[in-house]
Amino acid sequence: MTYQELKAEENKYVMNTYGRFPIALDHGEGATVWDVEGKKYIDLASGIGVNCMGYNNPKIIDAITEQAHKLMHVSNLFTTAPMVQVAKKLVEKTHLNGKVFFANSGAEANEGAIKLARKYSYDKYGEGRYKIVTLINSFHGRTVTTLKATGQDRFHNYFFPFTEGFDYAVANDFDSVRKKVDDMTCAVMMELIQGEGGVLPLDADFVKQFEALCREKDLLLIIDEVQTGIGRTGSLFCFQQYGIRPDVVTMAKGLGGGMPIGAVLAAESCSNVLTPGTHATTFGGTPIVCAAANAVLDTVGDGQFLAQVREKGEYLKNGILSLGSPDIHGVRGMGLMLGIIVDEGKHAAFANKLIEKGVLAITAGKNAVRLLPPLTISKEEMDEALHIMKEVF
Repeated sequence: MTYQELKAEENKYVMNTYGRFPIALDHGEGATVWDVEGKKYIDLASGIGVNCMGYNNPKIIDAITEQAHKLMHVSNLFTTAPMVQVAKKLVEKTHLNGKVFFANSGAEANEGAIKLARKYSYDKYGEGRYKIVTLINSFHGRTVTTLKATGQDRFHNYFFPFTEGFDYAVANDFDSVRKKVDDMTCAVMMELIQGEGGVLPLDADFVKQFEALCREKDLLLIIDEVQTGIGRTGSLFCFQQYGIRPDVVTMAKGLGGGMPIGAVLAAESCSNVLTPGTHATTFGGTPIVCAAANAVLDTVGDGQFLAQVREKGEYLKNGILSLGSPDIHGVRGMGLMLGIIVDEGKHAAFANKLIEKGVLAITAGKNAVRLLPPLTISKEEMDEALHIMKEVF
């Protein structure tokens, strides 16, 4: 079908909840995709950071195919090897000595972390200690609870009443955090790089102070790595570059390499809080998805691969800066999670122009063109994208 034919049927049958770009994608290879009419694009968005190993990756395809011939899904009332293997790799590679709960998305992972934090405090201190402090400009999901956890007022509309028990501090302002933490607080939750908020890395000193406050007050430190995790910033998890030890790490996106998965990794300090009957999900840890996650972790968890991610990030960042465009005011981020900073309000126009010319990019915050390419992107694909960027910027 042509794009116009597909779009007509989409308008007829699919809820209009996305402002989609005028493209219908058909297939891909590496970090390159083609639409239904044969136009080629260098993908610097990778499904908002999901397709970390690119398109048509034989390791993921083989893992999914092999597992599909055995078991695609079973109830969580039974044990399966792929689920256990993914959990073991996550625990061993993070050295948190904890345990994992599997879900289906980042929002679900954050919901699980919120429940875990509140039960941890209830078990230890009883009722009344339930508040979770997040950061202004954060983003934690689209469910009613994770919308409220999100520190952006524009998301707190329409769906009243929201889940209560959240408060918001200013990022990189420790005095603001101290003022928000009180006797009702059980946890703090933050992204180390605010992705949706504009690709905004937190200051290392602020993060260390945050961690120290959690130890002082017996608060769980929840690090939302839905977007920053699974090699995106050049380490398996971003917290490893900040030198902190979280109590809870949430993840999703890249973990499945294109398959839907989320996970809550609880460190030893709180790994036994969620007990039978206190949390569950039908599809969490399902074998075919975990088969893909195992293939991802076997590749992305390798130190040499992560070093290459850091090198590619520097190459892409320096290439963008060397364009010398007066419209580019800098590049923020770490590894292959980058934001090209432009004048406020102009980021959407630049993203649209890039897509028109053959580079898929998205936006973040008020002034960032966000880049989340596959971690496997080649130098040739980056050079082709930079050539198009030079024309656009």
